[in-house]
Amino acid sequence: MPRARVVLVHGLRTSATMWRRQVAALARHDIEAVAVDLPGHGSRMGDAFSIDTALDIIDAAFRADDAAAPGDHADGRVPRLLVGLSLGGYLAIEYAATHPGRIDGLVAASCGTRPRGAGLAGYRRLAAAIHRLPDRGRALNDLMVRVLIPRDGVDDVLAGGVALDVMAPVLEAVGRLDPEAALGRVDVPVWLVNGRFDHFRFEERRMLRAARRGRLVVVPGATHLVSLARPDDFTAVVLGAVAELEHHLARERRRTRLGAGE
Repeated sequence: MPRARVVLVHGLRTSATMWRRQVAALARHDIEAVAVDLPGHGSRMGDAFSIDTALDIIDAAFRADDAAAPGDHADGRVPRLLVGLSLGGYLAIEYAATHPGRIDGLVAASCGTRPRGAGLAGYRRLAAAIHRLPDRGRALNDLMVRVLIPRDGVDDVLAGGVALDVMAPVLEAVGRLDPEAALGRVDVPVWLVNGRFDHFRFEERRMLRAARRGRLVVVPGATHLVSLARPDDFTAVVLGAVAELEHHLARERRRTRLGAGE
């Protein structure tokens, strides 16, 4: 049995391969990590994007663990941690709010502002302009990846392909989410993780106040793609979250045994 089970949810236009460094690092610590592809991305590039389908994919990753290790829901079960970045962060928050009891902790990275108002409208206009380029923005995407991400992370981002046609439907769908309200319904520990230079972090304190059991982690020197810009620092946050959840579950088991008179 692994120490913990972690499901990783990628950002817009990327895929599960962006998590290869974290999957390998967590495995070295006896943590089972599964990175999923969202609809319209990676191995699901041809699928239409929807919030419901995305949440079903996340849930299926946890249910696969149920089938593989049905005893984990007994006294000795291992903690389950959901980790999402950017688009994946917003979806992870929504999943945690709408699937109580399915996870023990949440790491929501690079989603430190509400997807609404002038900011979202401007982002949608930019996405539409990029999509009108002859290559639908592929060259620009690859250039930005190489400029903003360390060289050893570039292949991880591009290996699963680039979702060129998904930005408009994703932004429309995410604009209907309310992560601030959703955080208020999440009854597990929440780590809000942002890079120091992330342009999405300007409402991070508001999001932190909304979380019932939240804490904020700012990674020095990191940009929006914090798990790629500072992969070791990001992995350390996940490992710290796992250790805290292990301690919490061990304490709960002791309380249960004492209550049962063991």
